Amino acid sequence: MPWSTRQLAELADTTVNTIRHYHHLGLLDEPERRHNGYKQYEVRHLVSLLRIRRLAELGVPLSQIGDVSADTDSAPGVLRDLDAELQRRIERLKKARTDIAAILRSRAPADVPAGFESVASRLSEADSSMIHIYGQLYDQNALADVQKMVEADTDDVSADIDRLPADADEETRKLLVERLARILTQNLIDYPWISDPASHLSKSGYVTAQTFVDAMPELYNPAQLAVIVQASTLAQDRVYAMQKQSGKADRAPAPRRA
Repeated sequence: MPWSTRQLAELADTTVNTIRHYHHLGLLDEPERRHNGYKQYEVRHLVSLLRIRRLAELGVPLSQIGDVSADTDSAPGVLRDLDAELQRRIERLKKARTDIAAILRSRAPADVPAGFESVASRLSEADSSMIHIYGQLYDQNALADVQKMVEADTDDVSADIDRLPADADEETRKLLVERLARILTQNLIDYPWISDPASHLSKSGYVTAQTFVDAMPELYNPAQLAVIVQASTLAQDRVYAMQKQSGKADRAPAPRRA
């Protein structure tokens, strides 16, 4: 029994446009037309269409279905590559589900940086933005340490800096500099790599430095930025003084706020 395009599509659980697309790609032979101009599909067309659909369901790209269905020497390699890609997708989906569970459990914003769900409430908008940037510049070990730093910040200094207006008076800024410097000093002691992060960078040192130079003034107002820079310098000076007393001084650039 011959079938029209619509009937063939219904038999194969697909659409007329899909069949036309397969014709256009050369995957499915076009049948002869009846005297009235309509296409007349036969069993061989149905079988070919079902085989194409099967390979498409497996995830074989349409551009490679011809080689795979022809059982060429390249078919096993195509399937192995596809299997590897499917495994990567599965891992990405598993991670996404784990992240979603953490977001829901912590009632965190959906766009919180990965791994920071449990401390999201402690992050200002600017700090969260910076951590997103860190994720592109540092490795996972460094990010895990940054999360520990956020967890250890029981002073809520981040929240106070976030509320600091651009025209904050000198005395207010000094108090925040001292509070932040205490935290940064401890961070430098607990995580020495901050002073020399080269081994934890995923981008070049130049790209990392330039990104910070561009990002910090965009995310923090002048008063906030002044507090961060002064506290970072003060913390570095204090650590250097401790190292000098112990005979281990090794001057390094002031760290940026984590």
